[in-house]
Amino acid sequence: MNYMIQPTAQVAESAEIGDGSSVWDLAQIREDARLGKGCVIGRGAYVGTGVQMGDNCKLQNHALVYEPASLGEGVFIGPAVVLTNDHNPRSVDPEFKQKRGGDWEAVGVEIGDGASIGARSVCVAPLRIGRWAMVAAGAVVTKDVPDFALVMGVPARQVGWVGRSGTRLVERAGEPGIWECPTTGALHQEKDGTLIER
Repeated sequence: MNYMIQPTAQVAESAEIGDGSSVWDLAQIREDARLGKGCVIGRGAYVGTGVQMGDNCKLQNHALVYEPASLGEGVFIGPAVVLTNDHNPRSVDPEFKQKRGGDWEAVGVEIGDGASIGARSVCVAPLRIGRWAMVAAGAVVTKDVPDFALVMGVPARQVGWVGRSGTRLVERAGEPGIWECPTTGALHQEKDGTLIER
C-alpha cells in the first residue's frame, strides 16, 4: 500500500487509490471511484460512485464531487466546491413518491487537465471546463468554459485568460490576439474565441 488513508475516512473496497495519494479525515470515496497517483482528498470531501480523477488532483476540504464527474490530471478543486449531477433535482416524482437511483439520469461535470475551481463555487452539470481554465471563488458555472478561460460571477462569465501558471494573461501591445503570461513569458494566440499555446 503506497497511499495514506486516515482512520476516520470511508473508502469503498472497490475504489482505486493511486500511489502516493492521501485521503484525510472524514472524507468519503464511493464505490468504483478511481483516483490517480499523488491525489490529495481533503477533510470531509466526497468523491461519488465511479468518479474518475487523473494524477496529482487536489480536492480541498468539504469539496463535493458527484458522479459521473471526470477530472483530468492536475485539477484543483477548492474548499466547499460542488460539482452537481442532476439537471432537474427533485426528492419526489409528480405522484409524491420518493425518487430512487433509477428514477433519474445522472449528468456530470468534466474538467480538463490543469484547471482550477475556486472555493465555494458551484458547477451545474452537464458541462465541461477546459484545460488550464480558472473558475473564480464563489462563481456559479452553468455553461462550458473554454481552455485557459478565466470566469467569475453568478452566473459565471468569461473576464479574461489565464496561463498554465494561473496568472492572468496580458494582450501584447501592437499585437492583437497575442496574449502573454507575465510570470512565464509564454505566448498564446486568440482566434474565434479560442486560445491556443504558441
